[in-house]
Amino acid sequence: MITYRTSRRTKGFGNIVVLILHVFTVKGGMEFKTRVKNESDIEEWEKSEAYDDYIGFITAMNKSVTAIPLNKTLILSDEIKKFLRILNMIDDWITEVEPLKESCRFGNKAFSTFYNLLKMRLSDILSNEILLDDQQYVTELTAYIVDSFGNPTRIDYGTGHELSFCMFLCGLYKINILKQSDSKATVNVLFSRYLEIVRRLQLRYQMEPAGSHGAWSLDDYQFVPFIWGSAQLIENPDLNPNLFVDEKVVQLFKSKYMFLGCIDFIMQVKKGVFHEHSNQLWNISGVQSWNKINEGLIKMYKKEVLGKFPIIQHVPFGKIFQFKQCDKKKTFATSSTIKVSSQSLLEKLKKPDTLEPNIINK
Repeated sequence: MITYRTSRRTKGFGNIVVLILHVFTVKGGMEFKTRVKNESDIEEWEKSEAYDDYIGFITAMNKSVTAIPLNKTLILSDEIKKFLRILNMIDDWITEVEPLKESCRFGNKAFSTFYNLLKMRLSDILSNEILLDDQQYVTELTAYIVDSFGNPTRIDYGTGHELSFCMFLCGLYKINILKQSDSKATVNVLFSRYLEIVRRLQLRYQMEPAGSHGAWSLDDYQFVPFIWGSAQLIENPDLNPNLFVDEKVVQLFKSKYMFLGCIDFIMQVKKGVFHEHSNQLWNISGVQSWNKINEGLIKMYKKEVLGKFPIIQHVPFGKIFQFKQCDKKKTFATSSTIKVSSQSLLEKLKKPDTLEPNIINK
């Protein structure tokens, strides 16, 4: 059974929320703020309960969609349907906000209007949809999902914003709103829909990539869909890794496999020869198996995203994701709706580091 480390729920919190410099204060609650202030704090983050929970979530979702394509029919729970409706509403709000007609060098400023609309509406919607005694959970989840669509000042989007959405999803499991039976739909329905929305935002408002390393980065905007997308392709006898750079193959399978959908989007937005504008992906196409690619991408994600100060400095921590040091021997509390197992899923699904450090070694 799935079990996630959770905090004990406490009644009586108010709903007064103040947002100043990434610090949230909920009346009577735990302070919700950024904790990584300099490079030396990264080591503390990597030893934290929050890091352990998040990596466990990424790995658990990864395992759940192994060899499961996007077009596989899934039975959706009421909770999955609820959050899918919310994502569909967000997509409708994009339509409401037309891009400004004047030339914009660094992103279209209409995105800031959309962001303010998003922030205002989502707060009310989530307060009504996530019915918990503890208002702090709702406050923190709202902050993560609002931040997951981009920065309204810089009008950019990157892996830090993607991280915020994944923390939102992980948080839904940690407070037992989503269950083990929702794991496949979490990736193939909710996260897939999120990808469609942020890609629309990137194109509509000409959003800049946040912190891209150009041809030497995996992608200008995303990372996680390459991980979960490669898991979908494990044990696929027809799609060897060397085929994902073939445009005809991409067009045939982009709707079936998340990884190929990522490649298709890159081919849409970047001009020129693939191995020149996406050298890292070109090198990965030479790896022998999807299993090795998948394991290597998880390692790469830990190093290039979760291990980078410019990204993690913006992440707020509080009651759902706690910055205290992880206790590996801790017995994790669970809701009464989930049976307690002797070992957390977050622990059981972690794999040992067996792949060579550099995924592009062939």
